[in-house]
Amino acid sequence: MAGSTLLPDLATQIIIPICAFVGIAFALMQWVLVAKVKVSNEKSTSADGKNGFTEALIEEEEGISDHSVVSKCAEIQSAISEGATSFLFTMYQYVGVFMVAFAILIFLFLGSVEGFSTSHQPCTYDSTKMCKPALATAIFSTVSFLLGAVTSVVSGFLGMKIATYANARTTLEARKGVGKAFIVAFRSGAVMGFLLAANGLFVLYVTINLFKLYYGDDWEGLFEAITGYGLGGSSMALFGRVGGGIYTKAADVGADLVGKVERNIPEDDPRNPAVIADNVGDNVGDIAGMGSDLFGSYAESSCAALVVASISSFGINHDFTAMLYPLLISSVGILVCLLTTLFATDFFEVKAVKEIEPALKKQLIISTVFMTIGIALVSWIALPSSFTIFNFGVQKEVKSWQLFLCVAVGLWAGLIIGFVTEYYTSNAYSPVQDVADSCRTGAATNVIFGLALGYKSVIIPIFAIAISIFVSFSFAAMYGIAVAALGMLSTIATGLAIDAYGPISDNAGGIAEMAGMSHTIRERTDALDAAGNTTAAIGKGFAIGSAALVSLALFGAFVSRAGITTVDVLTPNVFIGLIVGAMLPYWFSAMTMKSVGSAALKMVEEVRRQFNTIPGLMEGTAKPDYATCVKISTDASIKEMIPPGALVMLTPLIVGIFFGVDTLSGVLAGSLVSGVQIAISASNTGGAWDNAKKYIEAGASEHARTLGPKGSDAHKAAVIGDTVGDPLKDTSGPSLNILIKLMAVESLVFAPFFATHGGLLFKLF
Repeated sequence: MAGSTLLPDLATQIIIPICAFVGIAFALMQWVLVAKVKVSNEKSTSADGKNGFTEALIEEEEGISDHSVVSKCAEIQSAISEGATSFLFTMYQYVGVFMVAFAILIFLFLGSVEGFSTSHQPCTYDSTKMCKPALATAIFSTVSFLLGAVTSVVSGFLGMKIATYANARTTLEARKGVGKAFIVAFRSGAVMGFLLAANGLFVLYVTINLFKLYYGDDWEGLFEAITGYGLGGSSMALFGRVGGGIYTKAADVGADLVGKVERNIPEDDPRNPAVIADNVGDNVGDIAGMGSDLFGSYAESSCAALVVASISSFGINHDFTAMLYPLLISSVGILVCLLTTLFATDFFEVKAVKEIEPALKKQLIISTVFMTIGIALVSWIALPSSFTIFNFGVQKEVKSWQLFLCVAVGLWAGLIIGFVTEYYTSNAYSPVQDVADSCRTGAATNVIFGLALGYKSVIIPIFAIAISIFVSFSFAAMYGIAVAALGMLSTIATGLAIDAYGPISDNAGGIAEMAGMSHTIRERTDALDAAGNTTAAIGKGFAIGSAALVSLALFGAFVSRAGITTVDVLTPNVFIGLIVGAMLPYWFSAMTMKSVGSAALKMVEEVRRQFNTIPGLMEGTAKPDYATCVKISTDASIKEMIPPGALVMLTPLIVGIFFGVDTLSGVLAGSLVSGVQIAISASNTGGAWDNAKKYIEAGASEHARTLGPKGSDAHKAAVIGDTVGDPLKDTSGPSLNILIKLMAVESLVFAPFFATHGGLLFKLF
């Protein structure tokens, strides 16, 4: 059925690694540019007048010693960096043990499908051919799981390193103007975005080629084994997201409740013992966690597309270029994001505060427009004009333009979700201003308005996801949904750059406050941070939207791999799975929220103890004990991340073994449907409360000034709302998208075992 592709196989073999190397080289180039800002008392080498101002440093005008400011910034930066590194190393020790244990489990379960037989077996979809033994799939799935896990860990760690490297540099550049500071923060985010996108692509490409040496023509077995890569990426992301989220919010809530509400001192005041732990938390939760999370989404959507394609005409005809279509989309995505980044850093200058947010939003629009052209080009040269896609037991004929539309609809749905999220979480629009206004009558009305906003913000994203599912499934069945998810993630480098920019700016503001820098600089870093808050919410919207499509694609791959022809909701064993699956996101959220609460409780007690027992702390003559607070957050998050992690990892295993693949398909569908709604509403509610508080604090409009200033009753009500919203937006909400993806990819990896040996309870009765 399939014709030949315009792009020869050899060109595909060359293009993919070259694009990955270009991404890595660009990331390193951005790192070098950021490193030019010196965090020492030499004169900065970057005052060349490009992208900003050549004005004298503000400190010199105000008679503050530049020397002491720079050394103080360097000192705070190293404290944040040490705290973040020690937390990640502690977490990786625990996660390393889990990684090895789970790898053994994958090998034992998949190896036992054919009783550890080493003889070849008839292929599932073509019984006339012989395929590699199940034992080979067990070994290679285990290897790809470990590769995915290591890549995810490295991605998160590198992102955290560049963020802690850049935060003080952003603060110091703010002395020369807001444009300079913006460029340092954005370039640092780009380092993380490009390293992650390029590493993920390169490792996946190399893995496929190495596995191909053994599997040869057995592409079905080869791409089944590759699914372990997505599982490895997402399981690490779960612990990074949950552990990092608990860490950051325990510190943040502790610092806010005692510092701002009880002691009436500003945010990031150096007298507050929890302030370093709070800044560390931004890096481990929002940067390392987010990096691992989006890497997991990328790996899983690629794996889901490859599994479905391997049993379609691409795999049957051994059409290598068409088979690697998902990787070619990601390759073009790196080039498009590279061009897009230059619009923010080189082609246009940010000169005023009001230009920051538009500059970031333009990144999303430019990358989406360019990527649409890129997808059209890839679809034209890398796909046959007509081919077949496996669809629940039959082969469905698809045209190349239909597949282009599948990817494009995912890409544009991502943009719509991003802008709807921005509308509901930015204080430039009425929803957040209404929440701020409700603070006049106290914290209770603020909480009511915030919850209502979160529920309402789910409507349009769900319609966007629903339309993209309908279009992509109608055209190309489950493969269409997998490539729609890839379309949404194709501009991942830009998305991550914008997302990482937020915590870097947040840290920069904290460092400015702690180093005692002038009010003007604090205003500039606050402006950077406010824009970053909105873009962080957009990043979470992307992550949740892509998770919905990814988990549906994985669900489709699981159904075809487990040999299920229809999922009938009216059968009791599917329906019980559906209702239990819909409950799981609530159980998971309860665990993570309570974990933040109990960790924050310990933090509040410690901060109070220090204020009460260290003489001269409140007056600023004595130094607080930051290290104890960092240790409390680290210990609490490591301990508290294990139960939610176990819930997610064990559910598919228990359901698959005892109740079988039909009930498990119900659980996956139920958790997907309820998880997406809760995740969007939790993230947006938290983001809105945070920006309502910032709206009152900034006092930029007449309306905001009537609610403020800091310390007013309305402001205190806003702080309480923000404190309630913190675990929603930074722990429960973002972790839920990993829950729905991870359960789906785990079910896919173990599908042959569940299909052969699962459903023990139903077999007994």
